[in-house]
Amino acid sequence: MIFHLVDAASWSRALEKGEHRPASVDLEGFVHLSTVAQVVATANRFFKGRTDLLLLHVDDAQLPSGLKYEEGEPGELFPHFYGPLPLTAVTKAAPFPCGSDGAFSESSLT
Repeated sequence: MIFHLVDAASWSRALEKGEHRPASVDLEGFVHLSTVAQVVATANRFFKGRTDLLLLHVDDAQLPSGLKYEEGEPGELFPHFYGPLPLTAVTKAAPFPCGSDGAFSESSLT
């Protein structure tokens, strides 16, 4: 299982379109994903204080070819999916709340 953070409005649009195509697909060619060990740090790095996030649970076995693990931070490999994210690979879209200080924690994963 790998994970993707998305705001609720973008996820709603994805459900209407039948795929999730974040801006990164057009800018970089891929969807940014995280492992379970990376997702909280990623959320705090890029989304601290956001209250509208969902955590998409993505079954990497359901992705067509295009998943690669590449260096994102020095020495750290992150999953990148080249192309729009097919909704058939998303097994769950769960609220991803931050704490009162705006930070995300392991408890946000449940």
